[in-house]
Amino acid sequence: KDLVAAAATPMVLGLLVRGESYGYLILQQVRELSGGELEWTDGLLYPLLHRLERLGHVESTWRTADGGRRRKYYSITEQGRAELAEQRRQWDTVVNALASAWRIPAPPVLEV
Repeated sequence: KDLVAAAATPMVLGLLVRGESYGYLILQQVRELSGGELEWTDGLLYPLLHRLERLGHVESTWRTADGGRRRKYYSITEQGRAELAEQRRQWDTVVNALASAWRIPAPPVLEV
């Protein structure tokens, strides 16, 4: 659960680097990319999007989609791209450290 929360910011910024999106589509993309393992809720995503907007990492615009439904579209800013680069650097460090830790052979069992 904590790991999912920690990964939420780089996941959303990474999706928005591909192009603008709206909340429901982001939820679907996360589910698809994780093979159904990550089932984010509105309660996780929308507060995150609002925080990223306050920080200047994303910006939003309201638009009327096909069928007359209004949607709030989010896009990444230059500041958001810089944040994503930093998040990727940090995650690369964590992933590499974990991979190294998991490759360490177990100490030999001492027979008594």
